[in-house]
Amino acid sequence: MKFVTAIIKPFKLDEVREALSALGVTGLTVTEVKGFGRQKGHTELYRGAEYVVDFLPKVKVEVAIRADLVERVIEAIEVAANTGRIGDGKIFVTSLEQVVRIRTGESGPDAL
Repeated sequence: MKFVTAIIKPFKLDEVREALSALGVTGLTVTEVKGFGRQKGHTELYRGAEYVVDFLPKVKVEVAIRADLVERVIEAIEVAANTGRIGDGKIFVTSLEQVVRIRTGESGPDAL
C-alpha cells in the first residue's frame, strides 16, 4: 500500500478529483494549506499599499492506494494539475505500513 500526497493549485482540485475517480480511487482527503517553493511568493497592491505575499494558497490532496496503482495515480495527478507554470506543485509517495477501517475493523488493503 502507498500514501500519495499532492500539493497543487486550488483551482485544479476538481480536475484532479475527477482524474482519480476515473482510476477507481474511492476516497481522498483535501486540506487547504499555504506554502512556497521556488516562486517564493509575490507582491500585491491592496488599497494603494504594496505588500508581499510570502505563502501562497495551495491544496493538499492525500490518497491511500494499492501499490499497483501508484504509477497511474501519479500520472493522472500530473496531467490534471499541470498548467505549465511555476508553482504547479509536487507529488510525494510514501509507504503505508498499516490501515485499519474503524467501523468494521478490516485491516490492510481490504480497509482501503
